[in-house]
Amino acid sequence: MWTSNTITTIDIWSSKIRTIIWYFDSENKDNFHILWVGISVSNAIRKWNILDMEEFKNNLDSSLAEAEKMAWEQVSGAYISFNSSSFEVFRNKWVVAVTWGEVSEEDIDRALEMAKNWVDLPNKEILKVIPEHFNVDLEEWIKNPKWMSARKLEVISNIFSMNLNVLNNIRKAISDIWIEIYDIYPNLLSSPEGVLSKRQKELGVVCIDIGASSTWVTVYENGTLNYSNIIPIWWDNVTNDIALWLRTSTAIAEKIKIEYAELNLEKDDWYVDQEFDLRELNMWEEWEVSRVYLSRIVTARYEEILYFVREELKRVWRDWMLPEWAVCVWWWVKMRWFVELWKKSLKLPVFIWTPISKDQLVDSSISDPVFAAVIWTMILSNLYWTNSNLFTFNIWWFFESIKKIFKKIMPK
Repeated sequence: MWTSNTITTIDIWSSKIRTIIWYFDSENKDNFHILWVGISVSNAIRKWNILDMEEFKNNLDSSLAEAEKMAWEQVSGAYISFNSSSFEVFRNKWVVAVTWGEVSEEDIDRALEMAKNWVDLPNKEILKVIPEHFNVDLEEWIKNPKWMSARKLEVISNIFSMNLNVLNNIRKAISDIWIEIYDIYPNLLSSPEGVLSKRQKELGVVCIDIGASSTWVTVYENGTLNYSNIIPIWWDNVTNDIALWLRTSTAIAEKIKIEYAELNLEKDDWYVDQEFDLRELNMWEEWEVSRVYLSRIVTARYEEILYFVREELKRVWRDWMLPEWAVCVWWWVKMRWFVELWKKSLKLPVFIWTPISKDQLVDSSISDPVFAAVIWTMILSNLYWTNSNLFTFNIWWFFESIKKIFKKIMPK
């Protein structure tokens, strides 16, 4: 199947790489149809340092190959999303003179460009510049100043940057498998854009994402991005805690976490403690573990994450003061009693966001928070998609794509 509006999005994590091939309805851009999802392991990244470039490229190619084979599509380019502990978000402001007494699109672009250029970023590259609000002469907190009468325009912006070496290595790996990068979206930015409603952003909401390699906190208020930051504590820390306290391997600890871990069991008076046998997970383990003891280990780490989330909210004076809840995403929030624990600690209603599955998706489902990041990128790429920059013919890529196809279909 070759469709002119088919688009590919790739979500790169330290644990998995997910590829979605999809297309949208040309008459209704809000209506998208997923052809297939390709998933592969990601063993070559640790703490967002690429340990083995060749293995990383193979992981990328495996995810793409699975999606291409089932969707009957040959991918030439893709939108990329990923999370990294090297992301940095900071605010900057700049004032420019309005050229013709009325704010134009060029004036807004010039203000954003100046806010981006006049910052010192050694060894960093700016990925996105998102305006928080504008000030037009004596009027403040303007969302869109276009066509307003003014003599000067001030922009307060949030600048998303990333370690240049890490970014260049990711670009090189994707280029080496003959995929063109159309755009890059930090998950720190794309997550709330795809999850939060316009009303939530207006009234005040926090989006919390507990990833495998970091935790992100993003606050929206008055319809604009108010604050965003990364906490260097993540889901893998829970695995390491279990492995340490139960004296087992991280592989077994990961299975224990997924199959047996629950939060806050010791504070439930009605719960009767039970034990599970580790031999169910590994024949070499010959002892039993208390589920309450396991709950204490996991709950302690979650409470630490909660503590730092509250500290981030205190920085912007929004602790307990966001009427439109805390929206939590990603697979790790599905742990039993997660919502109850976070409601009590944050003093806010807590909601777990889940993507809505489409019936066009074959033999798989995206109705799981684990697919949230790639869905967010898909929504943003749909929003900013244009035909002009996606389908340029390159004779060198053409011959390389032919070689790639034969490489995949030839028997090994």
